[in-house]
Amino acid sequence: MAKFFLFCILLILCWPLALLALVLYPLVWLVLLPFRIVGIAVGGVLELIGALFYLPVRMLRAI
Repeated sequence: MAKFFLFCILLILCWPLALLALVLYPLVWLVLLPFRIVGIAVGGVLELIGALFYLPVRMLRAI
């Protein structure tokens, strides 16, 4: 909701810039999408490595 209000204020103050932002936002989102996917994959790998390191400790605590 805050983004919408900021966009409305920008539209009132400088409508060409607001229209440019409206057109460029989907393009920027598409460009950044692969980085988001890589971030999710790297996060998953790091969680897997952490789980493998903590597995012996968890097994010892269960005994």
